[in-house]
Amino acid sequence: MFRSLRARLILIILTPLLLIAVLFSVLEFRNTSVRAGDIFDRGLLSAALAVSRDVAMSGGDALTPPTRRLISDTSGGEVFYHVYAPDGVFVTGYATPPPPPQDTPPILSEPLFYDATYQGRNVRVLRFQDGATLDGVTGLFTISVWQDMAVRASFVRTVASRTVAVMALLLLAVALIVWFGVRFGLKPLMDLEDAIASRTPSDLTPIRRPVPAEALGIVATLNGLLDRVARRISSKDEFISNAAHQLRNPIAGVLALAEAVESAPSQKAAKARSAELVAAARQATHLTNQMLSFERAKGSDTPHQHGDVDLVDLCGAVIDRFRATSSVPHDHVDISFVAAESALSIPGDTVMLQEAVLNLLTNAVLHGGPGLSGIEVTLARVGSLVRLVVQDNGVGIAPEDRVLAVGRFSQAQAGPGTGLGLPIAARVIESHGGRLMIGDAARGARIVIELPVPLPAVRTQSA
Repeated sequence: MFRSLRARLILIILTPLLLIAVLFSVLEFRNTSVRAGDIFDRGLLSAALAVSRDVAMSGGDALTPPTRRLISDTSGGEVFYHVYAPDGVFVTGYATPPPPPQDTPPILSEPLFYDATYQGRNVRVLRFQDGATLDGVTGLFTISVWQDMAVRASFVRTVASRTVAVMALLLLAVALIVWFGVRFGLKPLMDLEDAIASRTPSDLTPIRRPVPAEALGIVATLNGLLDRVARRISSKDEFISNAAHQLRNPIAGVLALAEAVESAPSQKAAKARSAELVAAARQATHLTNQMLSFERAKGSDTPHQHGDVDLVDLCGAVIDRFRATSSVPHDHVDISFVAAESALSIPGDTVMLQEAVLNLLTNAVLHGGPGLSGIEVTLARVGSLVRLVVQDNGVGIAPEDRVLAVGRFSQAQAGPGTGLGLPIAARVIESHGGRLMIGDAARGARIVIELPVPLPAVRTQSA
């Protein structure tokens, strides 16, 4: 496989031309052979007619000078001849002509051409019969003329070699033209390569150079990749900045509590401060996990690569898991789950979707207030969408605080938590092609999630 595009293009262009040239050369050789055979056969016929005429005129004694010149250099080679009378008596010429084929009739109505061997050489022979009177003998005289086949083979080679030489020169000329054409045709791509190579690692701006129409798709794809890389690097930088900012206070608190444990005046005081240290460490760990989840949610832009997820089973499993955990106090909260269908599947990342639903439940418990007593989770199909609603009966979210509620590290009301619960859920849903909304409710908070259902699945369900 050629790594050079220039060599690949030249090969693709020249290979068919070479095959055509070879095919044309073969056909030309065959046509030349046929034409040469026809020319030499007509030469033999001319020589035979001249011999027949001279024999009739001279009584077989001699050939005229023009006839001798004709048979000595017909089509570039000497012609041999033989004449015998109707009674089989030798008249003139060479004594033993090449024998004709065994099935040759005694009387020929047309001139007979055939190949034979004469003194160890391959020859082409013409035999024909002509009526004449010679020395009182009247009848059909048989005239045979023949010529060495090497003469016509040499003629064919000469003509064919000239044709092949012309084809080779033409092919060479085309190859040079193609080489120069490809070289100059690919120059814009070479310039593009040089421009890309001269960029610094920090320069991820789109390529704006003019390129041929055939390369627009490549440049557009490369620009898309550069844009995604730039956004990913920006996201990483933002994550590092946020992590440094948000972890500064928890780590400082853990360090202060650790020093307080070390300097505790008594074992009882040390034990109390150790409990506070563990709580602070857990809070820092939870914040770290939330930030990692948020960062992973931003990078989850190909959920279809993870296969199909049954949202009914997923929500049931997350609710069971939430009920079993002790990280968030929820003993006073009744959690119910209602699904309109037994199965609702979408392509997605199971782990990240579980994280989104779990964050919605945690957020409801943490920010529902002391009056929170119930959370209702409903799942249903609405047209081409799957709608998941998490409704609680807590304090709710005021309309003017909804934008703040889904912002990073922000809360509608001061309280426990990291301020990343709803942002993580929103980011996961957006990466799956859906959206998260804060809806209106008579009491409490109403979080609505809508996810698209693939069209084949919709047809299957409606059939």
